[in-house]
Amino acid sequence: MQKLILVLFLCFVGEFLTAQNIPLSYYLPAGDYDPAIPTPEQVLGFSIGKWHLTHDQLLMYCREVAGRSDRVRMEEIGRTYEDRPLVVLYITAPENQERLEEIRQQHLSLSDPQLSKKADPDRMPLVVYQGFTIHGDEPSGANAAPLALYYLAASQSEEVVNLLKNTVILLDPCFNPDGMTRFASWVNANKSRNLVADPQSRELNQPWPGGRTNHYWFDLNRDWLPAQQPESQARLRVFQAWKPNILTDHHEMGPNSTFFFQPGVPERTNPLTPARNQELTREMGNYHAAALDAIGSLYFTQENFDDFYYGKGSTYPDLNGGIGILFEQAGMEGHLRETVNGPIHFSFAIRNQMTTALSTYKAAVEMRAELLDYQREFYRSGMEEARADVRKAFIFSDPNDRARLAAFVELLLRHRIRVQAVAENVEVDGKKFEAGASYAVPLEQPQYRLIRTIFEEEKSFQDSIFYDISAWTLPLAFQLEYAALEKNDWKKIAGGPEITGPPFLSPNRVEYSSYAYLMPWAEYYAPKALNLLQQKGLHTKVATEPFSDQQGRTFERGTILIPVQNQPLSAAALHEYIQRVSGDCRTNIYAMSTGLTPEGIDLGSNSFRNLEAPKPALLTGSGVSPSDAGEVWHLLDQRYGMFLSLLDADDLGGFDLSKYNTLILPDGRYNGLSGNAIQKIRQWVQNGGTLLLLENAVKWGVDQQLAKVKILPEPGPDSTAERKPYAELQDDFGARSIRGAIFPGRLDRTHPLGYGFSSGELPLFRNNTLFFKPATNPYATPLVYTSGEPLSGFRSDVHQNNLAQSAGIVVCGLGRGRVICMAQDPNFRAFWYGTNKLMANALFFSGVIDGRGVE
Repeated sequence: MQKLILVLFLCFVGEFLTAQNIPLSYYLPAGDYDPAIPTPEQVLGFSIGKWHLTHDQLLMYCREVAGRSDRVRMEEIGRTYEDRPLVVLYITAPENQERLEEIRQQHLSLSDPQLSKKADPDRMPLVVYQGFTIHGDEPSGANAAPLALYYLAASQSEEVVNLLKNTVILLDPCFNPDGMTRFASWVNANKSRNLVADPQSRELNQPWPGGRTNHYWFDLNRDWLPAQQPESQARLRVFQAWKPNILTDHHEMGPNSTFFFQPGVPERTNPLTPARNQELTREMGNYHAAALDAIGSLYFTQENFDDFYYGKGSTYPDLNGGIGILFEQAGMEGHLRETVNGPIHFSFAIRNQMTTALSTYKAAVEMRAELLDYQREFYRSGMEEARADVRKAFIFSDPNDRARLAAFVELLLRHRIRVQAVAENVEVDGKKFEAGASYAVPLEQPQYRLIRTIFEEEKSFQDSIFYDISAWTLPLAFQLEYAALEKNDWKKIAGGPEITGPPFLSPNRVEYSSYAYLMPWAEYYAPKALNLLQQKGLHTKVATEPFSDQQGRTFERGTILIPVQNQPLSAAALHEYIQRVSGDCRTNIYAMSTGLTPEGIDLGSNSFRNLEAPKPALLTGSGVSPSDAGEVWHLLDQRYGMFLSLLDADDLGGFDLSKYNTLILPDGRYNGLSGNAIQKIRQWVQNGGTLLLLENAVKWGVDQQLAKVKILPEPGPDSTAERKPYAELQDDFGARSIRGAIFPGRLDRTHPLGYGFSSGELPLFRNNTLFFKPATNPYATPLVYTSGEPLSGFRSDVHQNNLAQSAGIVVCGLGRGRVICMAQDPNFRAFWYGTNKLMANALFFSGVIDGRGVE
């Protein structure tokens, strides 16, 4: 039977190779369709599958259908960085459209144990969120979206009429418009009239950075929980406003695979996910299997993928009372491709995605009662667990950096987590939490399980293999002081006012000074403020020793001094500008009337070092990790407001590097850099430039004799181990990787790279096995790992010795320049706020590092 199906498919492909016109009947069930609703081909001018849709074409069709159908309402929910609209289409029966807000409110009652007792699920429609193409170069999902929209809007079948009476479908046609358009433009521009299936052909090999990511090269399917990107924030607003029972996430994987649907590997399910969730996922899987069987498509389940990290679209619903379903279609990367399973046409991939969209509708109708009951029970049982938990709340604080604190509160609020201000001082386990600078999250609330995954440190695991990271304890990521409160401590502070918006600092009014201004470096946006001052041409200095002022305020190392004299602005204009910078950057700046201090250095001391404005460049292109490069770009551009030149690695040999004083090489493999480019970098550093090497770029720097770092060899297999079954090989070697865990570090706060940190104890995120020894120069290692035991996450025993006391940062010298080597990513996925200042310090203060303190 399968051979016959393959022969028929190859015949069908043969027709595509000449006509490339694919009828709707290939994708959709037969039946009556409303002629008032235009087909995709009638609007686009070509059939689905002939070309890769760009986002504007997809949006055009969505608008057309929404304007003609009383079953469909479209809402713009946000914009991408490239200003493309993010939209959701609400699809349901016309009578449901008339009372859509009422339906939403009734549905939300199931998520509140206080209200769900009186709710009547028998009268409620199920809510289904269908999302397509969060990775822009996995386009079969988004290209199936107009087919799903047409089917739901136009089909007159009894099945669809019943479906729309009993469901509200939130159709998100494209999670990632920027990436989708970038990818579609490439494959369409390189498509031949006679389709070429050769994997080596230009069409099937998109250029760096590829279309997977958004504008800043972030993987949006890792951002559901951190929610740092605008696409994620818009999506979360809709998700939390509706609490869908089912969320489907349509992806692609390697071209030589078949089709995957969840559940994933059972042992890799996060223990916070109720067992009933996986039972329902398996039950839904039967619908997908039957649908794919009917069209002869091969598939697999319970392999490769997992449900562990809650930052993915298919896993985030699992802690929100719903069922997340991942679909993975064999990747195309073009219009036709040779694979081990035969030649695959783009239309075949689209059909598989559409088929599982249809099976989702069938499951939604037939499992409606089960899924609504599960939603109610999820929140009811969660509240029971919260009441039984000896912990009653989590408290967190950082009095020295209110912006970082506010960003964390904002993250919690996005997930509908209730946060309250702390009105009384409290001490827990030796940690002091000040009123006015501390916040608490009570556990007895509907989002109990989600709160746990955000705050808890996880060190016990059923499996040692992870599809993504093994730890994401967010207070550690934000470098906040935090603790769990038990009953007696909670009683002391319970009842504080609820927070409804992020509590960003309102800076003190900057007083006028004719002498100088001081800006502490501890606040998160101090680098943004310093950048604005330097862009204005203002002369700035940094304190390398602590001091206090006449008002008794203490200023730590890293404090920025802005003298009033010898500046390009008058005293009055300078005051006005500094006041504006203080407000825009939410950073306190203090006026000084004298240079004489009661303690520590005076303002005219040589311990205040002149600062040169950064002129950074970031190496991009072939060999560079797009995600790591994007993290740097995003931090400097979006948060610090800096001018950053993006240099293509392939062209580096022809560039004039003297325009820059800092060159950043993100994680990557730089074997393709020309000898001329390497020599240019070497000469540039010797002339005084700062080369910042991140993660595996350090290995390249060592190989090129640019950095004097001793890299520790990775431990090999245990030669004394007993024989093992070959079937265990993949898992054994997979367990040796560090997929993402948090380790304790110690930072030298007297070093320029340690300025602005309120504590020397620094949680560090690691997702690599690159370890190097501390420098032989005792002053050249400002950051070390203090233990091989993780604060949170999984670490194989083989890395215990290498991690303990290994270097986090080593500063090397080369001629008059500096080479700063970082073993870890200080900007991980834009949510690791706690180590961003390491990057800022490398940019602003590298020139302050004494030449006697480098390796």
